[in-house]
Amino acid sequence: MNREAVKATLWGALVTALLAALIMIGSRNLSHFDAALVGYTFAVLFAAFGITYRYTMWLQRPPTAIYWRRGWQLFFRPKFLGRNLANWLKRLTGEFALNLFIFRRGKLRGGAHWLIMWGCLIAIAITFPLVFGWIHFETTANDINWYRTYVFGFPTFSFPIHSLLGFMIFHGLVWASFLVIAGVMLAMRRRMKDHGAAALQQFGEDFLPLILLFAVSVTGLMLTASYSWLKGYGYEFLAILHAITVILTLLYLPFGKFFHIFQRPAQLGVTFYKDVGERETLAACRRCGADFTSQMHVEDLIHVEKQLGYRYDMSDEKIEHYQWICPRCRRALVVLAQGRSWQGERGDELIEVQSAAVKPQSSFGNQQIDFGPLGEEDRKNFHP
Repeated sequence: MNREAVKATLWGALVTALLAALIMIGSRNLSHFDAALVGYTFAVLFAAFGITYRYTMWLQRPPTAIYWRRGWQLFFRPKFLGRNLANWLKRLTGEFALNLFIFRRGKLRGGAHWLIMWGCLIAIAITFPLVFGWIHFETTANDINWYRTYVFGFPTFSFPIHSLLGFMIFHGLVWASFLVIAGVMLAMRRRMKDHGAAALQQFGEDFLPLILLFAVSVTGLMLTASYSWLKGYGYEFLAILHAITVILTLLYLPFGKFFHIFQRPAQLGVTFYKDVGERETLAACRRCGADFTSQMHVEDLIHVEKQLGYRYDMSDEKIEHYQWICPRCRRALVVLAQGRSWQGERGDELIEVQSAAVKPQSSFGNQQIDFGPLGEEDRKNFHP
């Protein structure tokens, strides 16, 4: 294995070992651990190793590594810390809790994503602590109609078994299943009726995750129906079927589309990178003189390209590197190069720096702000 794989393996083993230790500690040496759930536990441990391994490999890629490192550096920079904390809370609420970035792409699409996300989060918050033995319930000594909640073996609050609170707690997975099923149905509808989605979708990346979530939710509801209304009829078979769907989903986590769940929070660092970059020194195009991005971004991009083996250095000392040219001038240079080629002319230099007062420029296909497909990115990058 190469150095990156060894590092990722070590991190995966460390996280898996820590999780196993927490299971031992939280369940009081397995005294509150249900042996019937051992299959779920090993699937979670495997998923923890796989996710950590892939995440570590992802963070070691030069572009991701520099965003990760710069994101933390810029977030904790003293003069921006207060503003960064405020923006972090704003984005955590708007982009993550409310999924506004998805709703901007479409109401049904946003609704599907929001329902699936919160259904899964509720299910995870309930299931994992119960499976690991971190939370368990015992009847109180004075009244068998009351349950006391124990967290990591420590007694906490009590509640009546037949109260509204008890009903909501013991049926939490039911509510989560309803949310997930509704979200899956909306997502399936879009994938079947939206021609743009249908043209790009793949079974393994688009349909399989939805099928797995639907299977987990439906089999879980069938278990509830079995012990609530059917006096346990078919419960053993349904329990095995539900375990299979859950374990397959956990094993799929590190390898499929679900991995973006763990990648998405790290992308907050990119937003702070852009924020701070816009407030600091801007990079001026060395052909037309227009500001087009942050100087930090250009310097980091040049550094990453060298790490990846790309060389765009220019012989002209005034330019030094192709990344110091703005996108508008790059488009103009492509056209100029094509024109010279059509006319049979040859030139050794990609860019000619002359003293002419007017240099050829490209024109925008989208003549106004927000006419392009990227919305806010068009607004930020538009300069006629």
